[in-house]
Amino acid sequence: MFPTSWSYIVEALGGLALFILGMRTMSEGLQKVTGERLRRVLERTTGNRLTAPLIGSCLASILQSGSAASVLVVGFVNAGLLSLYQALGVLLGTGIGTTLAIQFIAFRVSALALPAITIGVFLNFFSGRRKLADAGGMLLGIGLVFFGLSILEGACLPLSESAIIAGLHQGLPSLRLVAVLLGALLTFLVQSGSATLGIVIALASAGVLSYDAAIAMVIGEVAGAALIPLIASIGGSQAAKRAVVIYLGISLVAISLALIFFPLFLKGVALVSPGDLSLLHRGAPPEAVVQALRPHIARHLANAHTLFTVASLFMFLPTIGFFARSAETLLPTRRSESEPRPRFIDVRVIKTPTIALVQAWNELARMGGIAAAMYAELVSQFDGFNPKVAAAVRDKEVVLDVLHRDMSQFLVALSRETLSLERAVEIPTMLELVNEIEQVGDQAEAILNYLMRKKEERLRFSASAMDELKRVAAKVGEVVARCETALKGDEVPDVTNLKLEIASLESELQASHLRRLKSGKCNIVAGLLYGDIIVSFSKISQLCFSIIAQRKGLNP
Repeated sequence: MFPTSWSYIVEALGGLALFILGMRTMSEGLQKVTGERLRRVLERTTGNRLTAPLIGSCLASILQSGSAASVLVVGFVNAGLLSLYQALGVLLGTGIGTTLAIQFIAFRVSALALPAITIGVFLNFFSGRRKLADAGGMLLGIGLVFFGLSILEGACLPLSESAIIAGLHQGLPSLRLVAVLLGALLTFLVQSGSATLGIVIALASAGVLSYDAAIAMVIGEVAGAALIPLIASIGGSQAAKRAVVIYLGISLVAISLALIFFPLFLKGVALVSPGDLSLLHRGAPPEAVVQALRPHIARHLANAHTLFTVASLFMFLPTIGFFARSAETLLPTRRSESEPRPRFIDVRVIKTPTIALVQAWNELARMGGIAAAMYAELVSQFDGFNPKVAAAVRDKEVVLDVLHRDMSQFLVALSRETLSLERAVEIPTMLELVNEIEQVGDQAEAILNYLMRKKEERLRFSASAMDELKRVAAKVGEVVARCETALKGDEVPDVTNLKLEIASLESELQASHLRRLKSGKCNIVAGLLYGDIIVSFSKISQLCFSIIAQRKGLNP
């Protein structure tokens, strides 16, 4: 009789919840433990076709989810950090990371779950050393994964004896496509390929799923994992859409081949897995096959995923150049992508805070570069007003305003995520830096407005006044250049002497300005405008000195 007791439902849902919580906790712990290594890996990303899958594998292993890693890749492509060729290699590699996670889960060391939880809680809550606390969080997640799976499997055991499940055992082998679709749907719903495979292992180990159906659902996980980044690419760049469309196409071709040669695929799994598959080959009833393979079913499913993923990687990795060229033809570049928008930050990356922080620093450096270019164009106006250059300065101010808004929103959202203490303290400083860079742009635009007013009202500065403005502009330009260098994370020489030089120059200019006003060489209206320009230059230098000081105080 099919059990209808609420206790089975509550137990199964509780086990599933613990499993998913464990996956997330383990992922967060891994990110904290490996955060610095992950940053260095990203910084060294290259277009090498062989290293790209390794990076994808590392990302998926650390995040404990190939789906999360693939969404992250979409963010990287949107940010321009990965080319289409690189992204395809990384996406193919995410499956390797998922299969490593499922091989780990297949060990089924549920007896160690509670000790792992106990040790993990002790280290996470009571250890005075941050690294031990982070390792404890990872260990706690591992324990929850195995404990949740054991509860889920135990709750499903009574189902294996029901008539409905027996009917499914008879029907699903002939409906492998349905099982593939179920696997894809489950992956899409839980947003994690590793979680889907863990659930399939638990159901198959409890006898709820037949061997054929479980293998087909494992294959279906690949389709679901490819659908997730496709949804994430909506609203993204054309390059990101090309990458995920190709990835989905490759996944569907691989799944089709696996279904066409399904008996051969099962033999391949049997060759690398423990247990006797002779019952399956002799056409024994599905329930008999499940009972015979129950002790080894987890390893069979893990090996099936590994075999499928590795075969797909070696089959399609050499062809990504062809697929990339085809996608560029089918999805041409849109002109609208030149609109001002963030280049590095992406909300798809926010759930991976270690990487999101790297992206935020890259965007900050970009803001510094835009402000420096804006200042250089502004200073050129002192040699003669050029409307085209003035328009370029205003365009850059618009970009800085957009980045100021989007970066502030991104950093506030990032502050709600889990970060190590030394990284979490960077966010308030970054928010301040964003504000100050935007203010540099505001002051540069203010000087441009003063120059436009001078031209429109036909105001004249004396030759000595113009020389003084060029002197202070050049000296402040040195600070702006060092500010740009600091925001890139490069070493900046001590600026104490430069600060004293600018302060002395400003005092000298104010004294000269007063002398000209007293002698009548400069009229009052032009004199007020001159004073406003000097004040704006002073504010730019102060803002840049503040940015340099704050940036040197951090070491991301």
